[in-house]
Amino acid sequence: MHIVILGAGQVGGTLAQNLANEDNDITLVDNNESRLNDIQHRMDIQTVHGCASHPNVLIEAGIQQADMLIAVTNSDEVNMMACQIAHSLFKTPNKIARIRSRHYYQYPGLFSTEHIPVDVCISPEKLVTKHLVKLIDYPGASQVLDFSEGRVLLITIKPQAGGIMVGKTISELEEHLKDIQARLMVLFRNKLSLPIEDNCVIAAGDEVLFIAEPSTIQDLMTALGRATKPNLRIMIAGGGHIGAKLAETLENKYRIKVIEHNLASANKLASKLHKSTILHGDIADRDLLLNENIEFTDVFCAVTNDDEANIMSCLQAKRLGARHAMALVNRKAYVDLIEESTIDYAISPQLITIGSILTKLRRGSMVRVHRLQNDEAEAIELIVHGDEQTSQVIGRRLNQLSLPPSCFIAAIVRHNKVHIAQPDLLIETADHIILLVLKKRYIRQVESLFQVNLSFMS
Repeated sequence: MHIVILGAGQVGGTLAQNLANEDNDITLVDNNESRLNDIQHRMDIQTVHGCASHPNVLIEAGIQQADMLIAVTNSDEVNMMACQIAHSLFKTPNKIARIRSRHYYQYPGLFSTEHIPVDVCISPEKLVTKHLVKLIDYPGASQVLDFSEGRVLLITIKPQAGGIMVGKTISELEEHLKDIQARLMVLFRNKLSLPIEDNCVIAAGDEVLFIAEPSTIQDLMTALGRATKPNLRIMIAGGGHIGAKLAETLENKYRIKVIEHNLASANKLASKLHKSTILHGDIADRDLLLNENIEFTDVFCAVTNDDEANIMSCLQAKRLGARHAMALVNRKAYVDLIEESTIDYAISPQLITIGSILTKLRRGSMVRVHRLQNDEAEAIELIVHGDEQTSQVIGRRLNQLSLPPSCFIAAIVRHNKVHIAQPDLLIETADHIILLVLKKRYIRQVESLFQVNLSFMS
């Protein structure tokens, strides 16, 4: 597939790398020539220097032959104009744009072929906010991914030294959880997935992925010795797009305090939010944190646009007694550093946004794609179409499927009912399949297996 990506920032650069690794023909456009040179030294892609919304620049990038345009510059207006030009002049089939301002989303009819021809709008702020809310709602989990509109959760738990999981074999843990409707799906160690074998012993620092319905999560946490008191007090460091949206989403359920250094922004936020407390000050100010009872705070969440400020304020908050700390970080190197610190969560907007974009790139009826921590594995939700004559999977039991290596089905959602995968479970038309692909190189095989094939005869 020939894909033109506009914007070589953190999202655009990371997206280019991921898509190039999947054998796509990538051209990256940006008006920062030094940034493009740096990226081209690291990746085998084409680059074009220039304004992303200028027709001549798009032509140089190969828009006339492109299958898809992904506009992720820092300007909503440039992204929208580029999609308009790609549609009007070059009939580009697929157009994805990052639209950050919430004001555009208030008029959903704006994005259509007749008006602004953006096929898919991506809002990193919305995606990151949803991700943060899940982590806050389920204390004790290091990652929470939802499928089928929240009916199924894939939850990651890190065993701690002295905890129930450490030292147990897979078979012993499954026996321990036999009365709970949850299933251990994957075990990661040092970012690599291990074979799920009965005698495999779980160690401290591993990442264990379970699949379950939301109503089962508390029972699972209790059985694993990870149950904690619910989060009540949330302190948000930064009142920008993400901080404001997060406070607005949470203030009816939690006690929210927001720290914002810009007085005008703080006043604006205070007029918008109804139940949150807005504080004007420095997010790393020790005295301010102490005066606001940081030691009784359940979650300190730093979401400014400054990685260093987020990290330092989280370290300060943890030192002063905050139970959990979350730092929003754009640089991947910082994500790795945080894993070795006292900070509990490193939130990467790039990783979250890329998963949403990949959903639109995959062939077949994929509803959702989540990248897992090691960036090599993916959790996918797709819908099965066709019938027994046109599908390679409909009418077959799970143990009859020819899935590629390192790929397996975790659950099926049928008529809003969740079925945790069993070998004899039969696949039917319109099923929502949740599957895990632990090696990205098998994605194409998975796509082919679940596509409708008019020439296929079972």
